[in-house]
Amino acid sequence: HKTFGAPLVGAKAVALADVLKAPDQFADQSVLVEGEVRRACTRKGCWMELSEAQDAAAPGCRVTFKDYGFFVPTDSAGSKARVEAKVESKVLKPSLVAHMEEEGAKFAEKDPDGSAREVRLVATGVELWR
Repeated sequence: HKTFGAPLVGAKAVALADVLKAPDQFADQSVLVEGEVRRACTRKGCWMELSEAQDAAAPGCRVTFKDYGFFVPTDSAGSKARVEAKVESKVLKPSLVAHMEEEGAKFAEKDPDGSAREVRLVATGVELWR
């Protein structure tokens, strides 16, 4: 496999499903999660979507890279990934939601005004393999 960003240093391994179910329990903690890369930014690889399975209905979340310090290949979709990251949960403004949807992002739940709550992993390091 290939490593992007910093080498993984051994944060606490947790199931991605657990993080998605109760993001506030993990807020601002570093975790190690594993999953499938369902999508990646096709423009420059500045985000990817990590999920339990390639199936579009499976829960998933976006992974961004700390301080935009590194990117992943734009063809990363379909890879398996291990990610060391900080868990964030926040409400995104409608303009940002619209911009990200243009880049291929999907939001499970949007508010009537177009804003959306997003659970995001801010990764310090990513390992990818097929």
